[in-house]
Amino acid sequence: MMVPHYWYNINVDLPKPLPPPIDPYEADSRIALLMRILPSELIDQEFTPLRYVPIPDEVRELYERMGRPTPFRRAYGLEKALGNGVRIYYKFEGALPTGSHKLNTAIPQVYYAIKDGAKEVVTETGAGQWGLAVSLAAALLGVKATVFMTRNSYFNKKQRVLFMRTYGAEVYPSPSELTKYGREALKARPDHPGSLGLAITEAIEFTLMGEGRKYIPGSVLGFVILHQTVIGQEVLQQMPEEPDLVIGCVGGGSNFSGFSFPMLGAKLRGEGFERTRFLAVESKAAPKLTSGRYMYDFPDTGGLLPMVKMLTLGHDYVPPPTHAAGLRYHGAAPALSLLVREGLVEARAYGQEEIMEAARLFARAEGIIPAPESAHAIKAVIDEARKMPRDSVILFNLSGHGLLDVDAYSSVG
Repeated sequence: MMVPHYWYNINVDLPKPLPPPIDPYEADSRIALLMRILPSELIDQEFTPLRYVPIPDEVRELYERMGRPTPFRRAYGLEKALGNGVRIYYKFEGALPTGSHKLNTAIPQVYYAIKDGAKEVVTETGAGQWGLAVSLAAALLGVKATVFMTRNSYFNKKQRVLFMRTYGAEVYPSPSELTKYGREALKARPDHPGSLGLAITEAIEFTLMGEGRKYIPGSVLGFVILHQTVIGQEVLQQMPEEPDLVIGCVGGGSNFSGFSFPMLGAKLRGEGFERTRFLAVESKAAPKLTSGRYMYDFPDTGGLLPMVKMLTLGHDYVPPPTHAAGLRYHGAAPALSLLVREGLVEARAYGQEEIMEAARLFARAEGIIPAPESAHAIKAVIDEARKMPRDSVILFNLSGHGLLDVDAYSSVG
């Protein structure tokens, strides 16, 4: 099997047009700002009319060097533990060097930034999977990386901070003293745990403070999901049978969408997967899919980016600290939000204790210690498998391993 030659753009196949980004009714144009801070090719990909977008040869070569295609496995151990005859398969993105799916978009984003002349890429990160991926992509392609990491995770995920710096990145806890928004947040709340929305705002402000910098985001925007569809494009070649249920976890939506959209797109076009259900699983710490409002909102806390229509808890939402820091984002990707609203994707939220119990069961059955984020998908797999008929088929995305999540597993008996 080869690395796919194309990414898939589900916007072409959505049941209704995706509402476009808009500027708020005051101040300067955020859309114009987006064009200043993002690599130009990413803007083009955000609004492309193409169903299939070619993957540059240089990106495909790096994908292959880093371990794509990733493994596709049957969960025999978990099936035995559950004992009810449901067949379970999973795609393992944790096999990539940084331990998660995030490298799939970090590589092309850094590649496009360099094509625009960037000497430095700037970004945010929650649990650190995205920051680690950007750090490696920047090292491979020869540019500097600066990462703003949510403060709670910065102090709890010390291994990821160390490895980001090993790859050559500069990493700062957010809120930080480097930006106006960071200083204001710390002044208002000295013990601020940080949020992805605030870290995004700081990363954008820092990008604008210097020459030769480009901002690259880790989730939510359409081009991020586009790049992640390399996962689902591989799955279409790897899966031995059509699933009854497809499951993934959701922070901003990139891993669930990248995994499931090629299958869901085929269903929307009437080309298979007619019986397949799609289930997105989130954290109760940030339940935008199950409790959020469908409205125009800012992707970042400071309101620097254009407003997008999405399921959101509000851009000023500060989530409680949890082990699954990668799922603590206030909103969901616009395409995913629309599909949930249209009833084409189901949504469910779980709490921290129950997902860690599922993680422990999976680790003992399959030998892989899953990331706390991915454990949300595993919990849904277990719950659904226990009530589905014998010979049903479940397919889920194991979006990352948990070998650097010592803080999560230290509380698991």
